[in-house]
Amino acid sequence: MIIRPPDPGEPRRPLGPRDPGDAWVLADSGEKYWGRFGAAGLLAHDPARGILLQHRVSWSHFGGTWGIPGGARHEGESATDAAIRESQEEAGVPGDALRPLFTSVLDRDVWTYTTLVATVERPFEPVIADPESYALEWVPVDRVDGMPLHPGFAGSWPALREALSTRVTVIVDAANVVGSTPDGWWKDRAGATERLLSGLSDLSRGGVPAEALGLGGDRWFPRVVAVLEGAARAASDAGEIEVVRAAGEGDDQIVASAVESVHRGDRTLVVTSDRGLTERVREAGATTQPVSWLRGLLTS
Repeated sequence: MIIRPPDPGEPRRPLGPRDPGDAWVLADSGEKYWGRFGAAGLLAHDPARGILLQHRVSWSHFGGTWGIPGGARHEGESATDAAIRESQEEAGVPGDALRPLFTSVLDRDVWTYTTLVATVERPFEPVIADPESYALEWVPVDRVDGMPLHPGFAGSWPALREALSTRVTVIVDAANVVGSTPDGWWKDRAGATERLLSGLSDLSRGGVPAEALGLGGDRWFPRVVAVLEGAARAASDAGEIEVVRAAGEGDDQIVASAVESVHRGDRTLVVTSDRGLTERVREAGATTQPVSWLRGLLTS
């Protein structure tokens, strides 16, 4: 692998300090890839309007084609942060208008490209914010294949399109999880539950490995629902996860939440090691994982 700065005028970047990530990576085969630390892009999906595509200017790599906003990652920057930053710089995408769904990684050994797929929850109009775009358009999903696509995006699009409609909900039997660790929870159930909720919040932000969910891609960002019962209901909320405080039996609320999620069309997974509850939620159409599965994710 060889790292080289861009050739004069290719690609043209805005004036100002150059990030060390702005360089070509040359593979032994002679192929070149933009981004010393890899690259990332955002596939924003608005269910009402389609995919946000960028018509790339002629002097850019594969100029004249259509792709998604994206670019080189900065040193030490996560792929998801890079995808959001690049989409803001190139298309004025407001990060708070998006709900991340999953990431997909193209790995070339010497270089990676990460696509962050996100649903638009608050409609916005993209704005050409730098000189790298001829145009920005919302393109209906069934019309994307007919566009002259950037080769990298064209290769990834079929799998990305297939996964667009997948939604994942993870429902956590908080009492069962808290009770699995002898950390003094019986003295302070609310405090122990708050520690669990904090861990779930971190997991929600960082995503769940695709293989742990039996899905394709790299990491998924499921809707996480924690059901609390009894004294644990006094625990404070944490982060972006949903906290449901059961009015009665926690198991009944978990089943009700699972039924609602399944009816909505989500792939629904309930975390519990309770055999009776496992049978009930499976009858409702959900899948299950034991508490050890979640503990493994929280400590990894």
